Amino acid sequence: MSEQNKTWLWFHRMGSPAYFYNFAGLLLPWCVIATVILMLIGLIGGLVYAPADYQQGEGFRIIYVHVPSAWMSMFVYMVMAINGAIFLIWHIKLSDIIARSSAVIGASFTFLALATGSIWGKPMWGTWWVWDARLTSELLLLFLYLGYIGLRAAIDDRRVAGKAASILALVGVINIPIIHYSVVWWNTLHQPASISKFDNPSIHIDMLIPLLCMALAFKLFYLCILLINSRSELLEQEKRTQWVKELVTSS
Repeated sequence: MSEQNKTWLWFHRMGSPAYFYNFAGLLLPWCVIATVILMLIGLIGGLVYAPADYQQGEGFRIIYVHVPSAWMSMFVYMVMAINGAIFLIWHIKLSDIIARSSAVIGASFTFLALATGSIWGKPMWGTWWVWDARLTSELLLLFLYLGYIGLRAAIDDRRVAGKAASILALVGVINIPIIHYSVVWWNTLHQPASISKFDNPSIHIDMLIPLLCMALAFKLFYLCILLINSRSELLEQEKRTQWVKELVTSS
């Protein structure tokens, strides 16, 4: 069997609720362990060992929560939108569950990014909030998440709700490059990219390594919550199927 055929076979297997439920159960403990380890490394490295910033002093340390949260707010939205597209095109129920499970997590990351940004902005800019291009587009992202959640809750038919919410998520994708490039396209108070320039990052390596650890820890944390939520959603949605009945009987 060719590698391409193996990939397609794995893809179709992952679309099976029973296969995904078992696979997620096996993957979850390892994700939890990796999340805890990386979170500890990132927090200890960032809060204890990283030197204070020469301009911002100790206040810069909020980036170890703010920056990963901001990255995750966009990453989770793309996961939600891509799975929405898969559901619209191929009608794979698991993709709709992943999109639905991601929405609340993504909204939480977005709120955390806005809250920590405001906390950082008060001593640095002298104000909690400005209608800055980056901040405003990030706030719009939060509204998109809330709109997605509200739209799904407003429609009783799960399939119709999934289709409507998926369309909304896909339309909202246009906001992601606006958030990312806002500091380039407009003159804003928000500082320009200093971490994504891996060839010449404008951040000290002792600050950068803990930040990357925290970014990876946040991604794994999202995966942990997603697996837990998706397994619960699968059991609820598939409760009348034979594999769920066998699972309950065997347990």
